[in-house]
Amino acid sequence: MAWLDEIRWDADGLVPVIAQERGSGDILMFAFMNRDALRATVERGEAVYWSRSRQRLWHKGEESGHVQTVHEIRVDCDEDVLLLTVTQAGAPPIACHTGRHSCFFRRLEDGEWKSVDPVLKDPATIYK
Repeated sequence: MAWLDEIRWDADGLVPVIAQERGSGDILMFAFMNRDALRATVERGEAVYWSRSRQRLWHKGEESGHVQTVHEIRVDCDEDVLLLTVTQAGAPPIACHTGRHSCFFRRLEDGEWKSVDPVLKDPATIYK
């Protein structure tokens, strides 16, 4: 697993990760991985992140069922950011804990952040 050593982990042993939807190209979310999360992602073929708030590995969709199947993993030229190409599970496919398709649902308009993407499912019905 020498490939893990090629990643430029930050001082906390983390690397930023962008999840991009296969097909649409939508940026779904941003998260972090540590070595164990990246290794588990490769082994499972599903996204596993490091939850900084929970201080543990987080298999995307473990509570919601909105699993991310990973098709490709890329590293940037500086070897300090990863890009996952994923298929987002769910009907509708929801990546954000707010019940939206993408975590990037607010856009800066006239000096204000405005929600421009709808809630597809009430988060209260997703998480128990």
